[in-house]
Amino acid sequence: MKTYSISEAAKELNLTVYTLRYYDKEGLIPFVERTASGIRLFKESDIGALKVIECLKSTGMPIKEIKSFIDWCSDGDSTLQQRYDMFIERKATVEAQMEELKKTMEVIEHKCFYYKTALEAGTEEIHKNGKIEIPVPH
Repeated sequence: MKTYSISEAAKELNLTVYTLRYYDKEGLIPFVERTASGIRLFKESDIGALKVIECLKSTGMPIKEIKSFIDWCSDGDSTLQQRYDMFIERKATVEAQMEELKKTMEVIEHKCFYYKTALEAGTEEIHKNGKIEIPVPH
């Protein structure tokens, strides 16, 4: 079975060694084994678990709540409902973030159009004189 050192695991996950040590300190990776001298040994399953942790973190989930999830995983099947509910909640959070990003993209696309047409005309005045219709996103 392949194992990774902390620096290899960090590289695999595009994280820093510091981040992995922080996760360990916060109790997010209690499953990671150590050698007799205390060196962390990451297995493929640990890498997979860390990818889930990073996914949850990217949704804006606080470390404390991610820790609860990790604890639930350790508790086994009795916490399946809590884990399911947590992911349903995360899904709703991400959907809301995506809606906000769509609105942001509409504004950015509008500004790209605005400046592209101003560049083509050689002036921003083209927009100020009402010579060109600019659809404004809602």
